[in-house]
Amino acid sequence: MSDSFAGDFGPFGGRVWLNCAHQGPLPRVAAEAAREAVGWKVAPYRLTSERFGGVPRSLRESLARLVGAAADDVILANSASYGLHLMANGLPWKAGDEILLMKGDFPSDILPWLALRDNGVTIRLIEPRRRVVQADELLDHVTGATRLVCLTWVHSFTGLAIDLKALGGICRERGIIFFINASQALGTRPLDVGQVPVDAVTSVGFKWLCGPYGTGFCWIRPEIRATLRYNQAYWLSMLTADDLREAVPEPNPRADLGARKYDVFGTANFFNFVPWKASVDYILEKGVETIRGHNDRLVSRFIDGLDRDRYDLLGPEAGPSRSTLIFVSDKKRGHNESLFRRLSENGIDVALRAGDLRISPHLHNTDDCIRRALSVFNRA
Repeated sequence: MSDSFAGDFGPFGGRVWLNCAHQGPLPRVAAEAAREAVGWKVAPYRLTSERFGGVPRSLRESLARLVGAAADDVILANSASYGLHLMANGLPWKAGDEILLMKGDFPSDILPWLALRDNGVTIRLIEPRRRVVQADELLDHVTGATRLVCLTWVHSFTGLAIDLKALGGICRERGIIFFINASQALGTRPLDVGQVPVDAVTSVGFKWLCGPYGTGFCWIRPEIRATLRYNQAYWLSMLTADDLREAVPEPNPRADLGARKYDVFGTANFFNFVPWKASVDYILEKGVETIRGHNDRLVSRFIDGLDRDRYDLLGPEAGPSRSTLIFVSDKKRGHNESLFRRLSENGIDVALRAGDLRISPHLHNTDDCIRRALSVFNRA
């Protein structure tokens, strides 16, 4: 089972890519879809109206299946930051409102909210005792003024996963919007927005969803989305090119667009969205739970084989807070950078984050990939 996906990716030129937390590899089926989309531009007569309009529609449907949402509630984006800024700039804030964030979270989850201080909104950063916010800590910090809590599902700098149900339950009971950045989780951890108490989800498409760079999406609970006050009226969300055939239409904004009103501009974006849909469909076909099992086995294999006399495992060995991001450090922490270089010289691609080594395998990796990485880590 652990090697069953490898033939759907690559070639990797003999290297081992263990850095999916940065970029997930494009599956071959998606690369073929990208080549087809390029052909539409090489010979534009092939870019029919059906294809032009079908690209965003079909991608929206696939993403909706991924997170258990209605297709009409999916917002197409180009990053996770798009959804974060949409909420930060669109919700009707008032002086005295409070937003809770986590100190040490990825910058994209903090920066969009800071300018709201100019509108009298209070921004408070919870400093977690155990590297990510726990339910008891959130309870200690919420107040009657707390309007929104924004956290990352899997933390980019520790690999720890937060407890969505516990944290979201606290927010739901108090009428607080719970907004998560799922970029380091979707594609390797299942999510059903109808079953988990989250109010908004944003994610990139180029990590665990194995899409091209410049892809992403957002889902916002419809009753919250309806409160957004954001001046956006992209003409292709209101009309189609076919509407221009007979006469110049009256440019009247439509009120029936749902989430599509807030799509990123250029939704036909066939160079990116066609291969990304192929990647999402590939993940759906294989099954997120199956992929999770594969990835968990690779993570366990790495952890079990690591020389613990020489290295510190910085995350949990097991349990629900363990993710697919493994953080380790040489016990002599100053050696991490030279180890990072040695891994690269031996064809092993990992990441160096905040002075520690991050290993992030995904479904394209095999037991042999882990063995090769461990041989460099444990070499005398």
